[in-house]
Amino acid sequence: MIPPLTEEVFRQLRDFIYEKSGIFIPDNKKYFLENRLGRRVQEKNLKTYDDYLYILKYGNDKPELTKLFDMVTTNETFFFREPLQFELLTGELLKRVLDENSKSSRKDIKVWSAASSTGEEAYTIAMLLNESPGMKGYTTDIYATDICESVLLSAKNGVYGSYAVRNVPEQYLKKYFTNTDQQFHLSAQIKKMVKFSKINLFDEKEVKTIRGMDIVFCRNVLIYFDDRAKQKVVSHLYDALRPGGYLVIGISESLHSITRAFRPVVINKVIIYQKV
Repeated sequence: MIPPLTEEVFRQLRDFIYEKSGIFIPDNKKYFLENRLGRRVQEKNLKTYDDYLYILKYGNDKPELTKLFDMVTTNETFFFREPLQFELLTGELLKRVLDENSKSSRKDIKVWSAASSTGEEAYTIAMLLNESPGMKGYTTDIYATDICESVLLSAKNGVYGSYAVRNVPEQYLKKYFTNTDQQFHLSAQIKKMVKFSKINLFDEKEVKTIRGMDIVFCRNVLIYFDDRAKQKVVSHLYDALRPGGYLVIGISESLHSITRAFRPVVINKVIIYQKV
């Protein structure tokens, strides 16, 4: 058994995670960090949480940093989550983007799922755009990124349990999935539409690799950041969008106190944000 996580080491670990990722762990979540990291401390045959902190700070061990992010993030998601936003995507939002692109003779659309987790959001977007009549003659570039390598590997594999696909419309389930003993294998056609990569939204250098997006989905992510980190992440998302591009965040999230760089747009009772 390892000794309990002390308040001092908790604060140092919490501050280190914040500095590297922008993820804020409040004072009342010490038990969360202790539970998440305890097994890793034992796996590495360390005696204390302090020893683990030392490795993170001075070990220059990038794989361990990746492992840390895997342990402190929550990756619960599913296909067709918050369906009103997806209805908007294939309706008025897609129409606006394509109309704007046609003015500059662009025949493509670029969408970024900025915290893609195990891929359900990005693949939902891919299926919807693949089915949209308005996309005829257009090419689709869908980028999906996450800070956690383990979820990206799972996403690329494209195999899901019944919980993840419970909201998938029947026609999509039949067309794009193969059910093998309640393991749902996504079709190669949809998988190849999405490009996955590891990106830390808090890291300006990494986000600079994503540019010229028409639409960015960054849903249910800002809740993990404090106001300062939110402002930094949102500014990175702003830079990734083309002029006039759109940002879609979670229905319970808001940019009201974060930035004035986006204009809120209400379409069919759904709020999205346009780059100004």
